[in-house]
Amino acid sequence: MKRLLAQIKADVGCVSSRDPAARGKLEILVTYPGVHAIIWHRIAGRAWRRGWRGSARFLSWVARLLTNVDIHPGATIGERFFIDHGAGVVIGETAVIGDDVTLYHGVTLGGVSWSPGKRHPTLQNGVMVGAGAKILGPITIGENARIGANSVVMENTPAGATVVGIPGKIVRGLETRRRLAGGRVDLEHHLMPDPVGEALAYLIDRVDFLEARLTEMQRARRAENEHA
Repeated sequence: MKRLLAQIKADVGCVSSRDPAARGKLEILVTYPGVHAIIWHRIAGRAWRRGWRGSARFLSWVARLLTNVDIHPGATIGERFFIDHGAGVVIGETAVIGDDVTLYHGVTLGGVSWSPGKRHPTLQNGVMVGAGAKILGPITIGENARIGANSVVMENTPAGATVVGIPGKIVRGLETRRRLAGGRVDLEHHLMPDPVGEALAYLIDRVDFLEARLTEMQRARRAENEHA
């Protein structure tokens, strides 16, 4: 029981460093559905591990009904886990989540196979997953990686990487700027790069260059014809 209470206290305490709107622990405990969901999961997970599978599934169903967050009681979740806004999140049975992980609304940690065993993703410590992102299959998202909003990730992601797009592509390598002063998390989601836009810009520049070369060649050809 002491272990459970310590985990819940840490889950509540981490919110103020990740949500600028949080004004106090009592408000967080009473009004944050993402916190409610993880508290229910902490209880259901213990029942699941003790073999009380029916009771665990019932508790997870109650939690989904109350919070709109669906966490299978078999999922393994580390310390200081935070679901911001807590709406539409789905976490599958064999998902493994490390410490200090943050998910935003609409995130899915889903499976892609009927095969028994590990079917869902592993998120290592410090991972941040943007709103609406889908991480599918028994893949691993490395420490401090960041998944952009609405991305669909189906391949392993190295530590510290930033992934955006459908399917997800790594667009930024290892970064040191992840946590700010006082343990706060870098929430600057708008600084995500745009690989599609960059590719289009390159193609436009290339087309302009080729058109300019073609114009020069045509002028040179006309000059040769005039002197012929």
